[in-house]
Amino acid sequence: MKTMLFPGQFCMLFLFVLVNAAEQEVSGKNNGCMCGHPGIPGDPGHNGMPGRDGRDGAKGDKGDGGDIGTCGEAGKNGPKGDKGEPGIPGIAGMKGRRGDNGERGPPGKMGPQGFAGPLGLKGQKGELGLPGPQGIKGEEGPLGPAGAQGDTGTKGERGLMGPLGPPGRPGPKGDFGPPGIKGSIGVHGDKGSKGDVGKPGPKGDMPEIPKSAFSVGLTENTKIPPANAPIRFTKILYNRQGHYDPETGRFTCPVSGAYFFTYYITVYSRNVKVALMKNGQRMIHTMDSYQSGEDQAAGGAVLDLEVGDKVWLQASDGELFNGLYADEDDDTVFSGFILFAT
Repeated sequence: MKTMLFPGQFCMLFLFVLVNAAEQEVSGKNNGCMCGHPGIPGDPGHNGMPGRDGRDGAKGDKGDGGDIGTCGEAGKNGPKGDKGEPGIPGIAGMKGRRGDNGERGPPGKMGPQGFAGPLGLKGQKGELGLPGPQGIKGEEGPLGPAGAQGDTGTKGERGLMGPLGPPGRPGPKGDFGPPGIKGSIGVHGDKGSKGDVGKPGPKGDMPEIPKSAFSVGLTENTKIPPANAPIRFTKILYNRQGHYDPETGRFTCPVSGAYFFTYYITVYSRNVKVALMKNGQRMIHTMDSYQSGEDQAAGGAVLDLEVGDKVWLQASDGELFNGLYADEDDDTVFSGFILFAT
């Protein structure tokens, strides 16, 4: 630990050194002489420059232990430590004395029904209970017998006048009176009420709606028809108007108009190429190549016909394209009907 010398202390030390040096010098000169009285101390010299800090001294020995201080204030509670491991179970203590009887607990659940006890004596009649709730209204009973006719009562007093009733229906229309003198043109009046509905007129004639329809099919006798000729469909499904001729296989137009024709063909054993014909002119074609087993082909068109035009279906291109087939399970059908007259 460094020792700091203040200026005053430094001056005293300097004077002490000077006095000591002077005494030594006097004692050296007057060796064997008696010492005189000390001289008057001189004035203190000026403060010298402070010396440099001394070096740190060596570490001293450990001092003696101090007295025990007074107890300080209690510190704050530290955080709760982790739970310790359970200790070794202690020795079983002596049996304690029996405790006082506790309060009576609530009643337990209803136990199972016990066996019926012996029949007891008949008790006294209890007091009359409160009336029960009103019961549900019963069903209406049967109509009772008619009672005897009562006496005619006296006529009551006239009651108060009731509210005004709704207006009655308008009366019948009167006859026209004689024409009066023509007056001046008056102001345009309001629109009058709607007059009575007149009597219906005589019933007119019903318009004649043209009817024409047919639906025919092949049979086992007419299947595989000859080529390049009208196919004769002899199985009649509908031909009430008779506009289709099963002998020729042609349909003859009875009324000018638009007609729809359709055909559904079962193909078997040969290819099929058919044409819908109108007066010898081919309108549409349908072709189906036979592969194996049964196949189907179909077609249809709307044609504009005049009275007397003829329409039929025929196989084309020889005997290799007339495989139109029919039996008990398969059908080939040709149908047509009028859409509207023109």
